This record gives sequence, structure tokens and C-alpha cells, in this order.
Amino acid sequence: MSTDKANTLLIVEDDLALQKQIKWSLDQFESVTADDRHSAMVQLRRFVPPVVTMDLGLPPDADSVSEGFKLLEQILMVEPDTKVIVLTGQNGQANALKAIAMGAYDFLAKPFEPEVLALTVERAFRLAELQAENRRLQSMQTPDALAGLITKDPGMLRVCRTIEKVANTSATVMLLGESGTGKEVLARGLHQSSARKSNKFVAINCAAIPDNLLESELFGYEKGAFTGAVKTTVGKIETAHGGTLMLDEIGDLPLPLQSKLLRFLQERVVERIGGRQEIPVDVRIVCATHQDLKQLIAEGRFREDLYYRLAEIVVDIPPVRERVGDAALLAHAFVKRFSSEGGRSTLSLSADAVRAIEQHKWPGNIRELENCIKRACIMADGQQITADDLGLAPVELDESDRSLDLRTVRDEAERKAVIAALARVDGNVLRAAELLGVSRPTLYDLMHRLGLK
Repeated sequence: MSTDKANTLLIVEDDLALQKQIKWSLDQFESVTADDRHSAMVQLRRFVPPVVTMDLGLPPDADSVSEGFKLLEQILMVEPDTKVIVLTGQNGQANALKAIAMGAYDFLAKPFEPEVLALTVERAFRLAELQAENRRLQSMQTPDALAGLITKDPGMLRVCRTIEKVANTSATVMLLGESGTGKEVLARGLHQSSARKSNKFVAINCAAIPDNLLESELFGYEKGAFTGAVKTTVGKIETAHGGTLMLDEIGDLPLPLQSKLLRFLQERVVERIGGRQEIPVDVRIVCATHQDLKQLIAEGRFREDLYYRLAEIVVDIPPVRERVGDAALLAHAFVKRFSSEGGRSTLSLSADAVRAIEQHKWPGNIRELENCIKRACIMADGQQITADDLGLAPVELDESDRSLDLRTVRDEAERKAVIAALARVDGNVLRAAELLGVSRPTLYDLMHRLGLK
């Protein structure tokens, strides 16, 4: 049976006469049927239909609705985007309300008008189509505010989505990640995605400024507050008024300043050194560190109350070595940039260079990779950058590329799935085929091809 999954309707009804009637009245759709919870889940896995119509009274106890609600819960757990239209008979209103609360798209009371059912199903398909198109478009576009961040890794894409979600809130964001993972790029992206983007983004590295100067840098000072204070100077916090202040390497902030920062976060006013006037400041705080702040708290080097003020939203940024495919993706982008800047626009990475880049652990993350590519673009003699130009040991082809062969990947994935399914059902081939969403002959063919008995 050949069906277009985008136009497939699953009809779950144990009354065969009614099942045929529903299928006949909805003949504009490619319909598949099921008469109980188990067969419905098999059809769901096999065809992944966008829309399901289902009766609540299903075997083995067709007079009860418990089996129907179990099926509804399973469908939405396995395929949460599926539009489920519940057909209710007994105690219709109460069951309909419960079904909608569980996540059903709509409900119709029995007996129903075929025209009404057809209209409801058509609208459900239209909504499913629009939502699928919306997801497709969202996956294709990169937000302008994060255009400086290059990634295709699912973990980093989740980080980007988190940044987008919290951008327009007032929550304080803490970015955790190793040095060189792109914390400042994300902080700037957060600022550019927020309503504060027309105001300043101010960044200060708490580890780069001596302790005795850091307070005046943050809070400013009045004229004559100390020797050399020849004029009133506004601090970084005031400078960022209306915008965003990034406190980089917050773990290196001295304890006395931690207390003063905590007071600012609580009161939202600053007092310059040597001054007595409290100055209200409206600023979004984003902080970043590569250190384990909870460990610093345990050692008495970081205030726990400050941590909870700063950690309203915590974003963990994965290192480059954990981002699938990102090292090579970034390397190609850096080659284009640096070769263009150096007037060598034809430069490219050789196959052995790409393999070496993929195998290297990059402890310095993006910063190390960027410097490595920049040096190679200067030192390369030919039109291709080799692993030797990068200063990395070459990697043999069969060590890295073999795992990318699609046939090998597919066979391995199928082997694991078949073994797991057979193990779950104690070797019962029919039940394993249903679990995998394939026919029994297909499963036998798979087992033969994979050498499984």
C-alpha cells in the first residue's frame, strides 16, 4: 500500500461498519485503519499520519473509555504534533473536555454528520501542514542577531533557541563554557535580539583588571575620591544604562565587590566611589565564566546569594570537540575570511586537513581554531592548506571517513534497532515487526541481510 504521509489519515474504530462509513465519507484522504490500541500504534509508527480520528471505546473493554484515553496519551507521547480528533458517545461532554485537556485537537459527538467530520478533518490537515511549514522555515533561517555564530550542531542550536527565548525578558543570564566557546558572541546576540538593542552593549573582563581598579571601573568615582581622580568618571554599570552589561569571568570577581554587586542587583542603584548620591540604573546583566561556580561557593570564594541572583537563566555552551561537524564548518568559514583578507581567495582545505581538524580536540576551542587557520592561510605554499600547514598530524582516510559511509551508518542503525526489538519481545518476529513499524517479510529480509537469526 502506497500512501503520502502528509495526506494520511488514521481511523481508529472497532465498529467495522462505522469504520467503513468514516473511510467512505473521507475518501479524499489516504486512510489507514485500526480497531484497537495495539494496531493503532503499529499504524502510527508505520505511516506517521498528521491526523487521527479515534473512538474512545476500544477493545478489550469497548464499554469503557480507559483504553481510548491510554491510546490518546500514547499517540501524543510518540508524535506530539499529531492532530487527534476524538469521537465521543457515552458521557460525551465530560470525556470531550478530558480529551482536549490531554492535548486532542477537537472532538465530535456520536452520531456525527459526515460533512462536519470532513470539515473538521480538513481543517486539522491544514493546521498540521501550516505548522510543518513553519517548523521547516524556522529550521532554515538563522536569526540576524546570532549571525556571527556558525554551527549546525543540535546542542548549539538549542543554545541559540534558548538565547532567542530569553532575549526579550529581563532575566539575568549566566553563560557557562570553556574559554573560546563563543560566550561573548552569544551575549551580543542576546542584546541584539532584545528590546535594548538600540542602547549600549558594554563588556568588562573581571579577570583582566586589577582588584584595586575593578571597583572604580564598575561603579565609577567622583572627582577627588582618591589620588589621581581629577574628574568625575562614570562606571561601566552607568555607561550601560538602558542596555546590557556583560560581566565576563565573573568567577574572578573579588569577594568585597561581590557584596557591592549583589546590592546593585537588589536595589538597582549605584553609588560612585567618593560619592553619596544613589544613582538609579536600568541595565540587563549577562555574566559568563569558565569556572565551576558551585565549587567556588563550596570553597568560600563566591557568594551563594549572588550566584542565585545571577543564575536566573543558565546556558551551558558545549566545547568545539562536542559539537558534531562544527570544527570543519568553522574551519572552512575561517579559510574564506582570512584568504580573502590576504588576497588569496582561491585557498581551500585539503581532505587530509579536514580530517585532521575533525580529529583534533581543540582545547582552546574556537579561538585556537581561528588562530590555527589564520597562521595556515599565511604559511601555505600552494592553493590548498594541508594538515602539515595546520601543524596537525595527518589522519588516515579509513580512521575518520569510514564512519560517514551512509550504507555503513544505516546498516549499523538497523542492526541495533532489530536486535533491540527482538530482545524486547523475546524473539517473537511478528511482534518485533509491529514494534519496528514494518511487515513481517520486511523484517525477515532485514535479518537475512544483517546476518541475524
